[in-house]
Amino acid sequence: MAVRVQFEGNNEIGVFAKLTNTYCLTAIGGSENFYSVFEGELADTIPVIHVSLNGCRIIGRMCVGNRHGLLVPMGTTDQELQHIRNSLPDSVTVRRVEERLSALGNVITCNDYVALVHPDLDKETEEILADTLKVEVFRQTIADNVLVGSYCALSNHGGLVHPKTSIQDQDELSSLLQVPLVAGTVNRGSDVVGAGQVVNDWIAFCGLDTTSTELSVIESVFKLGDAHPSTITNEMRSSLIDSMT
Repeated sequence: MAVRVQFEGNNEIGVFAKLTNTYCLTAIGGSENFYSVFEGELADTIPVIHVSLNGCRIIGRMCVGNRHGLLVPMGTTDQELQHIRNSLPDSVTVRRVEERLSALGNVITCNDYVALVHPDLDKETEEILADTLKVEVFRQTIADNVLVGSYCALSNHGGLVHPKTSIQDQDELSSLLQVPLVAGTVNRGSDVVGAGQVVNDWIAFCGLDTTSTELSVIESVFKLGDAHPSTITNEMRSSLIDSMT
């Protein structure tokens, strides 16, 4: 399902939070409200962690991660890094990255299998990304925008891209990512779909201004209607049993 939420009056949820299938990071804010919405929906399944990166609250734009790992910018302090490492599941690898394009969340978008990155990203960063997050990496633009992380929201079931992405580009990206893509908006027509929402395999959080039409598009492309964490775990378990028998 999709949930509407605001961070201290701001609808750009993807700027202040990072959500994956194994953890959720939320910015340290003045109001507990934002954190408690995530906590209420996710606490039974995955840890929800209060963090800052480099002393900033725009954590969703500064880091990138999936269920395998989390990459944070070089400016992240030792204390912040230690707090993140202590709070995350042991299976998640956390690494600092020295990258000129330090707002990693703006220049990289990924799910658990593939990542799209800014065409000018350092080769070394690309290797660390592939290694830590266990993804295949493709250098791409979305509707001629190099900030792929800002203009695309991705899960293992689907993706939402900038509304001006041509059908041809959608098809090309879709075949790279191996998930269906839809061009759409969040927050009553905002094209910055990566910054306006966070999503994983069973839930999405969008800004408070997101219309019901936008919500229904998000729910259908990310297949959120029938996906509960327990269903996903059961499916994984039954497919494991199938492959073993």
